[in-house]
Amino acid sequence: MKFLLNRHGIGHLMLVFVVWLGFSPNLRAQSGYGGQYGGGLNSEPQNQPKLAPTTPPKTGAQPVNTLPPPNPEEEKAYKSFTDTKPDAYDQQIQAGEEYIHKYPGGHYEEQVYARLANAYFQKNQLDKMYGAADKALALNGDDVSVLVLVGWVMPHNYDPNDPEAERRLTKAEHYETRAIELLSAMPKPDNITDEQFAKAKTASLAQAHSGLGLVYFRQQQFEKSVAEMQQAVKLDTTPDSVDLYILAVGLNQLKRYPEAADAYEKCAATPGAVQDRCKQRLLEVKKLAAAQPAPPK
Repeated sequence: MKFLLNRHGIGHLMLVFVVWLGFSPNLRAQSGYGGQYGGGLNSEPQNQPKLAPTTPPKTGAQPVNTLPPPNPEEEKAYKSFTDTKPDAYDQQIQAGEEYIHKYPGGHYEEQVYARLANAYFQKNQLDKMYGAADKALALNGDDVSVLVLVGWVMPHNYDPNDPEAERRLTKAEHYETRAIELLSAMPKPDNITDEQFAKAKTASLAQAHSGLGLVYFRQQQFEKSVAEMQQAVKLDTTPDSVDLYILAVGLNQLKRYPEAADAYEKCAATPGAVQDRCKQRLLEVKKLAAAQPAPPK
């Protein structure tokens, strides 16, 4: 489901969705979870500080548009931005930043910030990604594309020593929860087919459940993490190896060893950053599953 690599063939479908979603984040194939955004996913969960209570960001508030109609120059600048190729992230960033500089508070400001957030992510400029996402959501708190993207990145870029870490996990939980609500209730746009809509919506839901499952994993809320990852794996036509790994570790923590062994086995058969680790863990968990008494009938 990665935009960068067109994972699972979803990339072109998500492009059809560009008007509806603003842009379509394509995340998981880029980092393989265990790389720059892994944050220690190849290790078993460690004790982590509890969440500090925070107030979730407000969503849904839409400012009243009191701007005059866009002039031809602004339209031209926006068209230059939208005409860039989907994977031409340097050009997207240049055109988007030029638009923001020339037309602060312009008619297409939210759409530009939303797509810039994805471009910054693809270039591994996470501080800029967070900044653009915050500005997009300040203008439209229910931008599904931004909610899914940022809610997924935050738990993958998690550092327990970062003073902002727990606040970001709370924000990510709110973002993905809200995204799932919006996606579940979203009607089909007129300009795409039922099949395109169903595939793109399912892909986005899988991404949101994946992000939310990792948030709960980071918080060591394994019941919740397992439930979300089960949804992500179920919705994804080709489940990601690390989603399966996180699911397996959660099930193992809950002592649901036969289910954990099944998840590890699927992970071990799936190419990815944690495939070898899943093969190693599979043998251990199979022994635990064999030694576990059968549940009463």
